[in-house]
Amino acid sequence: MSNVNKLKIKIFADGADLETMKRIYREGTVKGFTTNPTLMRKAGVNDYETFAKNVLKEIKDLPISFEVFSDEFEQMEKEAHKIAAWGANVNVKIPITNTRGESSCPLIKRLSAQGVTLNVTAILTVEQVRAVVDALAPGSKSIISIFAGRIADTGRDPEPYMKEAAAIAKKNPGAQVLWASSRELLNIFQAQNSGCHIITVTDDILRKLSVIGKDLAELSLDTVKMFYKDAQAAGYNI
Repeated sequence: MSNVNKLKIKIFADGADLETMKRIYREGTVKGFTTNPTLMRKAGVNDYETFAKNVLKEIKDLPISFEVFSDEFEQMEKEAHKIAAWGANVNVKIPITNTRGESSCPLIKRLSAQGVTLNVTAILTVEQVRAVVDALAPGSKSIISIFAGRIADTGRDPEPYMKEAAAIAKKNPGAQVLWASSRELLNIFQAQNSGCHIITVTDDILRKLSVIGKDLAELSLDTVKMFYKDAQAAGYNI
């Protein structure tokens, strides 16, 4: 993991399986954790608050993001305060809009002014980044999660967007730009080169960290061995 330690960007783990989160935490590679309702549902989480509190019993010294669920801003605000009270290392995730496309920035401004540590999520445009930076209280610790992977899914290169976002965020020294919805290991280096402070990745990508900097000829040989081993195991013949 020596090459990982040379990275300037902070790696956060994205997931909602408690045992996996505990293992990743013990390994000591990541600097924080993120979750979302979709990941929780896939992991079979039925009781959100119980799950969150069980996580926080195990991980007390790294930031962890938990998201509000309501679509109404008044209820979002109540949920945000409740989630924030779960632990000093909690970031409250607020979506950039509700499902009607109404901006969450007025709520973000109120919560930030009240000292709630936020992670504003589901951002995909530079205009949204600019609005969030303006809404955050000056110097307040916060995360701006831009879904670079989803930008890439549309056939656009996310790096110019992320570079511009990082430049905008400099207006508020407490704001950290996070490269979200990562698709591959290369994204870590793209995010770092773009000036992002954080990248959040799944366990599948974390498992590939040992390959960073590996000799390509050696990796080629490993690949040939894998194909041969699998062909033998399957009993294939021609």
